[in-house]
Amino acid sequence: MSPKTGEEPHLKYKRIMLKLSGEVLMGDRQAGLDRAMISAICDQIASVRKLGVEIAIVVGGGNIFRGLQAAAEGMDRVTADYMGMMATIINSLAIQDHLERMGHFTRAMSAIEINEVCEPFIRRRAIRHIEKGRIVIFAGGTGNPYFTTDTAAALRAVEIGADVLLKGTKVNGVYDSDPNKNPAAKFYEHITHTDMLQQQLQVMDSTAASLCRENKIPIIVFNIYKQDNLKDIVLGKKIGTLVD
Repeated sequence: MSPKTGEEPHLKYKRIMLKLSGEVLMGDRQAGLDRAMISAICDQIASVRKLGVEIAIVVGGGNIFRGLQAAAEGMDRVTADYMGMMATIINSLAIQDHLERMGHFTRAMSAIEINEVCEPFIRRRAIRHIEKGRIVIFAGGTGNPYFTTDTAAALRAVEIGADVLLKGTKVNGVYDSDPNKNPAAKFYEHITHTDMLQQQLQVMDSTAASLCRENKIPIIVFNIYKQDNLKDIVLGKKIGTLVD
């Protein structure tokens, strides 16, 4: 509640799907997990949960293993993709561990059966966990090779009835080229799903973008490294790039 008025804050988004790339968990490292970065991201997630927001998370595995790159280097693509899915499970457990040590109830649900560490993904059970206020972390991608974790995030967002898909990245939003390589890159404050597909902007893959467009789920691409960005978004402030 607001300390001044005693009223609940107005939430623009009540149920969110947060997509995190594996790379954001690296911090300044070349690979692996940076505990300080995980802590900072979990602090943002916790601050949003305290507002009453229902949260689901999908995390990538690129900080540990990237299937497409391995396939390009000669590994069987299906094998490489399954290895990437297992990397997402490692990242999901790392986030779950930190959130639970902060006192939050969580559930990790995997599209690949690994019952010793994750529940299997069952849509109705996932929705029930979310309704009970648990932070649900979807691991294992879609459970199928050839699909990215962006597609997994879009698919799960549709399945749980999320109000928005929030993609946390290292940059401030969507640009017409890589802002780290091109200082003159144009920033987009607002584009449509169709713009993203037609201009082949590197926001997320076309399958994920199409799923969101067909199911009228807005996407917000934002810098997860900036403190309070996640909280400001759910409160309705204009942060990053809106795709709708």
